[in-house]
Amino acid sequence: MTRALAVFAHPDDVDFNAAGTIAQWIREGIEVSYLVVTRGEAGQGEPRETIQQLREAEQRAAAAAVGVHDVEFLDGYSDGRLTVTLELRRDITRAIRLKRPRRVLTSSPVRTWRLLDADHPDHAAVGEATACAVYPDALNPYVHPELAGLETWSVPEIWFSEPPEPQHYVDITDTFDLKLAALAQHISQPGTEADSVRKRCAAIADRGQLPPGRLAESFTIVRR
Repeated sequence: MTRALAVFAHPDDVDFNAAGTIAQWIREGIEVSYLVVTRGEAGQGEPRETIQQLREAEQRAAAAAVGVHDVEFLDGYSDGRLTVTLELRRDITRAIRLKRPRRVLTSSPVRTWRLLDADHPDHAAVGEATACAVYPDALNPYVHPELAGLETWSVPEIWFSEPPEPQHYVDITDTFDLKLAALAQHISQPGTEADSVRKRCAAIADRGQLPPGRLAESFTIVRR
């Protein structure tokens, strides 16, 4: 396992869901790249006319905090209005063929429906589009003719973050400080306070039956 690609809808998604895990991958020598579909213009922050530039800068700083320096943003997609289009599948496929990752990390395409905590539809859309890009698009040279110049690629492993029924828990206690450092860069957004994040990760660890006092992130992993 040498290369991983994380694909998410908004700046801060990857940090809320997986920054502790990614920090572990970096320590293990895995090269990680980020692909962010929007610049988060529907999120909070002022002034509104520069919110996209602000959130892009926050995400780049957050990535650097865990050791990720390859961060790409897509153009032409609007925060809050994402759907699974052929164009989105194509653009993610392009990134997969260029980066040639052996692991892809993305949002769960299955939404949760807890009242006041329902998952964002953008997350599910990006998760589904990424799954389609992994298979069959990245493997099929005929799906997106405009990518004909890029060699096809087979991704052996895809990780879906925070699914409704996770089957894999990563103990991030030793990298939790790096997760907090990443989230601290998202100054414009709420919910990044250390106590709130710790409580959330402790609850995930408890659901995963980790020992008391541990902190975790959760996933569903699909391998070829």
